[in-house]
Amino acid sequence: MNTAATFQFSLLTESTDCSARRSTYSTPHGDVQLPAFMPVGTQATVKGLTIDQVRDTGAEMVLSNTYHLSLRPGEQVVKELGGLHSLMQWDGPILTDSGGFQLFSLAAMNKVTEQQATFQSHIDGSTINLSPERSIEIQEALGSDIAMVLDHVVALPNDEKTVRDACERSVRWAQRCKAASTTDQQAQFAIVQGGLDPIQRVWCAEELSKLDFHGYAVGGLSVGEAPEDMYTTLDVTCPALPGDRPRYLMGVGRPEDLLEAIRRGIDLFDCVMPTRNGRNAFAFTDEGPIKLRNSVHRTDSRPIDSQCPCAACKHSRGYLRHLFVAKEMLGPILLSIHNLTYYQRILAAARRAIEQDRYMEFLSEKMADWQR
Repeated sequence: MNTAATFQFSLLTESTDCSARRSTYSTPHGDVQLPAFMPVGTQATVKGLTIDQVRDTGAEMVLSNTYHLSLRPGEQVVKELGGLHSLMQWDGPILTDSGGFQLFSLAAMNKVTEQQATFQSHIDGSTINLSPERSIEIQEALGSDIAMVLDHVVALPNDEKTVRDACERSVRWAQRCKAASTTDQQAQFAIVQGGLDPIQRVWCAEELSKLDFHGYAVGGLSVGEAPEDMYTTLDVTCPALPGDRPRYLMGVGRPEDLLEAIRRGIDLFDCVMPTRNGRNAFAFTDEGPIKLRNSVHRTDSRPIDSQCPCAACKHSRGYLRHLFVAKEMLGPILLSIHNLTYYQRILAAARRAIEQDRYMEFLSEKMADWQR
């Protein structure tokens, strides 16, 4: 089968006053309308939600994690159960992270050499070797539509040598990931590293572009740097990436970060924030965040958002607060549904604004609402 026909990026329109763009990405499991937000299902589940509930939020693509699934239940178990799509009963596209983020998040438990990363399992302490080739082997067994290359993520800010070494290693590992591919039914996205150094970022983007990947991600952000530094990094990185491939900002973030990144040419996002915050009684709204444990909501009969169609907004703020105070499971479930729905509604509104060529006006309106 011709991979180019299976995975297709189609640019529909671009803003005239910024770099926002409206496009679609076609995969073997359907099309994704871009810009898009992917709920995070690290261990083949978006925490607390059934897959139908995830689908009802408006999500078209979800993300799972290579490192975690290789430990539990093991990629061969997933394969024997029909792959991730069958396991999760999700019929849309799936993207799998490579395990590269765990080089950052589990830094105290791993060692990185040119050949591979060696982890001490956070589950039982056993030794795990994750090389670029092994990462692709796992992701092919999982059967995701999009496999991320293995990259080397370091904390920010960091010293110049550490950032440069990780950046250069990420390019070499990307080459090895591409060479390791054995299927035309899985696209690979490369990951641009380089910390906050604009020269390193542009160099990395240009080197990876020469390798002709299906898509490109900007990684190594939202790891301790200020939002303004992230925006500046996107300002220099996005123009250095191919205009005919999707661009994915990994692990970001707040609603305002998504819209600022779209303004700079980013198409795809993922983040645990909507579900993690939902489990902690924190609801996103156009009027800013609502902390539902606060006593001011005890007798509030209003929904979180009267315009939101989600299951949580069929209930009063007072009832939702009660669920959290009483430690009922339904509270975190409903707030996770609400926050994911809110993110999908923002992205749908952003797509409409780009189509109408009024994205900067839309961005200003949203920022004013959140800052009010």
